[in-house]
Amino acid sequence: MTRYLAVIALLLSACAGQPLMPGQSTAADIEKQMGHPADKRVVGGETVYYYPQLPWGYRSYAARVGGDGRLIAVEQRLTEENIAKVIRGKTTGAEVLDLLGPPWEPIYYPRMERWIWTYPMRITSDPTPKWFVVHVSPDGVVRETFLFDDMNYNRWGGGRPRG
Repeated sequence: MTRYLAVIALLLSACAGQPLMPGQSTAADIEKQMGHPADKRVVGGETVYYYPQLPWGYRSYAARVGGDGRLIAVEQRLTEENIAKVIRGKTTGAEVLDLLGPPWEPIYYPRMERWIWTYPMRITSDPTPKWFVVHVSPDGVVRETFLFDDMNYNRWGGGRPRG
């Protein structure tokens, strides 16, 4: 029975299609393989298709397509290097969206007059999931950023020995 299931799994994976190949795959290939993007933005002459796996996937993928309609690369955008590029008082909200893609939970706080964008993510050097939070003021500029432990992680038993 196990051998039978393994053969079925192999056949199903073969039917899934060819892997996306930079320089060869088209925008249609990307959508066929990855589905409809959560957002699509033109960034520096490229069209970027965003595929967030938030909140529990802790990743947000960006498929970059050149002017010729061919795939340049598929990148995981929620990284330490990328969040370090978000500078308070300098980076705009549009630049954050170009870099990281759509946030998991955009909330507007009228009393603060700010949009709060949350990006659940992982840091390679730390087993505890994080939240990268960005505050964007009405003028479209990032005013605050925070990186803190996911407050729900330990509440649900993550990181705690079971026994």
